[in-house]
Amino acid sequence: MADLTVKAAYATITTEGGERFVGFVDRHEESYALFRQPLTGGPVWFEVNDPDFGAEDAVEQAQIGPGGLEITLRPAKAGRFGYAFSVDVRLKDCDGADAALAALREMGVVGME
Repeated sequence: MADLTVKAAYATITTEGGERFVGFVDRHEESYALFRQPLTGGPVWFEVNDPDFGAEDAVEQAQIGPGGLEITLRPAKAGRFGYAFSVDVRLKDCDGADAALAALREMGVVGME
């Protein structure tokens, strides 16, 4: 069981200011998971629910599991996430999930299959 869970109702992909953003948002927009990377490549910023709960190069591993996207955070970054070590993004009935997952693959998020 993950330390944090986002039950995504929809996913978004956008580019702005030379960066690509991939987000998963719950139905009531009370929680979200966001990935951000420069269009030229490089480290991926990941945040959950608030920019204060985020860090660059925080994702140790991300993979598709039975419930959706399973993210393991780097132990050294846990303090940035309220000492959470894992995040699940539940994708059941998530509009746009396939395109968002494809974008994460292009961004090189570790372990995407």
